[in-house]
Amino acid sequence: MITRAGFEALKAEMEHLWRVERPEVTRKVTWAASLGDRSENADYQYNKKRLREIDRRFRYLEKRSRELRVVDYAPEQEDRVFFGAWVEVENEQGDTRRFRIVGYDELDLDKRFISIDSPMARALLKKQVDDEAIVTTPEGPVAWYVTAIDYEKT
Repeated sequence: MITRAGFEALKAEMEHLWRVERPEVTRKVTWAASLGDRSENADYQYNKKRLREIDRRFRYLEKRSRELRVVDYAPEQEDRVFFGAWVEVENEQGDTRRFRIVGYDELDLDKRFISIDSPMARALLKKQVDDEAIVTTPEGPVAWYVTAIDYEKT
């Protein structure tokens, strides 16, 4: 599963790799190969390696894009926590967290995106504002209360 925004980002990365990075690195490989002895040519070896990395990443993204199911916002889910929701929670100590529940391919802790498979997301699914969610942690169960639910409407 992936959100619409995540799928568009995946497609944009594929486009960038194929139309910008790959042609640039291919030119560098061709130039370095024209210099002669490839076994001691650092430019050739580095760029050849980079070309393999680009191709590997592109193939992976292409395969994933065919396998993924895009989950769009639906008005029926407005008052409950489902895939793609921005959720704000608070614990008994007053600590608050805000994050978005997304699929594995969109994980980005800097953007506060958490996996649908994480203990926090699993505990929050189908909850409403003011509901309590018990999250199992290594230190034991922790209670979090849903304070807000938002969705990015497409």
